[in-house]
Amino acid sequence: MKIILASKSGVRKKILDENNIQNEVIRSNINEEEVKISLISEGATPMLISKNLAELKANKVSSKNPDQIVLGADSVIDYDGELISKPKTREEALSILRKLNGKNHSLISSVCISKNAAMIWNYTDTSFLTMKKFDDIQLKSYLNKIKDEDLFAYGVYQIESEGKSLFSKIEGDENSIMGLPVKKIIEYLKNLK
Repeated sequence: MKIILASKSGVRKKILDENNIQNEVIRSNINEEEVKISLISEGATPMLISKNLAELKANKVSSKNPDQIVLGADSVIDYDGELISKPKTREEALSILRKLNGKNHSLISSVCISKNAAMIWNYTDTSFLTMKKFDDIQLKSYLNKIKDEDLFAYGVYQIESEGKSLFSKIEGDENSIMGLPVKKIIEYLKNLK
């Protein structure tokens, strides 16, 4: 079975490839920031925002690819109920790291599978992370190791590489933290056959 991945995330594609899930990438090109602003104004929680974005991405790509299985995904950081999005500048990235510095937060990863523009399955996983305490020099040094395209595409930490060193405690599935709870996706796809 081949699925369509409605995401521009290279890490999500890599997770599917490593788990032998045939896939093709078709970006949804939804305006995530616009959706987030709208949902926040309605009082939506970070979890609800993550679920909505995953479903929007899947449904949009699914509407243009009839009878195909389309996977949409989204991950957000929940810091005491506050949504933390991917940084748009290096200054913003440093500000995010300062906010999370020495503190606990959750990382929410939602996935949605759609067919014929309708959701047929979804799943949301929450991981809990505790960031070590760093001084500004260490935070800047860490950020200097990350290329712009990775920082702005995937956020302030990439758990699969340098980002792991930021944390004193990680509770959750590593694939979920990277953006795709692949074990649950595999379970669902097996039942589809």
